[in-house]
Order: sequence, then C-alpha cells, then structure tokens
Amino acid sequence: MKPPAPHTSQHKHTFAPDPGGEARLATALQATRLAAAETLRWFNDPRLAVEQKADDSPVTQADRAAEAILRRVLLEAFPTDAFLGEESGATAGTSAYEWIVDPIDGTKSFIRGVPLYATLVACRREGRGVLGVIAIPALDEMVYAVAGGGAWHVRTGAPPAAARVSPVASLGESLLCSSDFASFTRRQNAAAGGAARTRLERACRLSRTWGDGYGYLLVATGRAELMVDPFMNPWDAAAVETVIQEAGGTFSSWQGEPRIDAGDGVATNGCLHPAVLALLAGPG
Repeated sequence: MKPPAPHTSQHKHTFAPDPGGEARLATALQATRLAAAETLRWFNDPRLAVEQKADDSPVTQADRAAEAILRRVLLEAFPTDAFLGEESGATAGTSAYEWIVDPIDGTKSFIRGVPLYATLVACRREGRGVLGVIAIPALDEMVYAVAGGGAWHVRTGAPPAAARVSPVASLGESLLCSSDFASFTRRQNAAAGGAARTRLERACRLSRTWGDGYGYLLVATGRAELMVDPFMNPWDAAAVETVIQEAGGTFSSWQGEPRIDAGDGVATNGCLHPAVLALLAGPG
C-alpha cells in the first residue's frame, strides 16, 4: 500500500492548532505503509502460525512484526512520545503526545484470508485525538484524518478525496455493521445485550458483519450509517474516533460518552446517533 502524501496546494485544508499535527501525520502515513506491507507479506501464507492470547483472542507473527515496525518508526521520529500497542503494551513518554496502534484489527479475518482487516494508527494529545488512520491493506484503501482538518479517503491510484458520512436520516434506510453480532450476548448483562441487538437489527434496513476497522471506514465514507461494537479496547477506538468525527459523524460509548476507553463503542453518521443510543439503552 502506498501512503498518500500529506496535502499539497491541490488538497488544502486547515490543520487544528496543534504544533505536532502535520508532522505527525506524515510519519503516521509512512509507518502505516510499512506496517501494512508487513501484514501483506504474511496474508494467505500457509506458514502463518496462530497463537491464543490470555483473553482467547488470536495473535500471529504478522501482528507482532507489524506492531514492531509501527513502534520503531513512530518513536524514532518522536522519541519523547508515549506509545500503546495491542501486542507490545505501553511505553511512557515525556511529551504530551501518545501513539495508540493496532497492527491488525481483525486478526480473525486475517488468519482466514478475508481482506477486511485493518491497520489502525492514532495520536492523541492530553486525551484528545490529534490524528487517526484506518488502512485496509488487502484492499489498498485508507481513510486518514487530522483534528480540524477533515477526513480524507484514498483508493489505489487516486488522490485523496474528502471523506464524508452518509446523509441518511432514517434508521429504516440505514446499514448497520458490527464486528460480531453474537458478542452482544457476551456482555455482562447477556439478555440486555441480546435485546439491544434485536432492536437495532429490526430498526435498520440492512445488517452486516463487515466489522472491525473496515466497518468504521464504511461509516466514514458514507457507505454504512452505523457501526456498533459491544467490546472495544483503546487501540480499537483511538484512530476511529478522530476519523469518524472529522468525516462529520459521531463516535461514543454506548452511554454516549466521548471516550475511547469505555469498553464498547458506536459510530454513526451523526444525525442517527441519538436514536441508536436510545435503542442500545432499551425501554425506559
């Protein structure tokens, strides 16, 4: 995957008043390109070995190798920044910035040869998103965003184009995505989670498990109206939050909180967000 160049005069936008935003975007895109190439080196490789982590989720040498690349490139460029990766954990920093990455979001898809896995890279400053990148290496597709600068969609061979959420204002005409609908019943209150799933699927026109980072990319580019995950980690949510917001949508916890560490997440095109939160909360 080739990274899009940071915007030239042909693709101008105004960055947020953050002194690190533009330089960090260029580095994030470079790191994403290298990590994405590493995942593709292992994609559909019969030598790929799969291990189970303590939480029973899968991990492969591709996950670890791609995260090592992200860590190296990002921290060589910004050695005082903090870093949090799904596979290698946290490293403290002395600056106000923190990188949060997931080298393969959707490892279950990856190990099955399904091309919908994502590489997620985010940078935050004092708890607020500075930038986010959602890359789909096997499809050569990416959305990236800088706070205050909009979201930008890149496909093979095309220049960056503005990414915008769908204008659909009715749940009855919407497409609902989730990484795994069965996981709704694995929440602490299984019955309530299952009921929330039923309400959502009945309210929406279509539902599909085009999940993980790809589902959020679909929302950011107007091809789906909502993406709901009963379980999310900060490395799943950090890049998504900035991308969705800069594309004109809304990302929150199921309780409507603007945070990435709530343990769940929902992204919508914005106008449908109150209705979706109401369906997740249930009667009363």
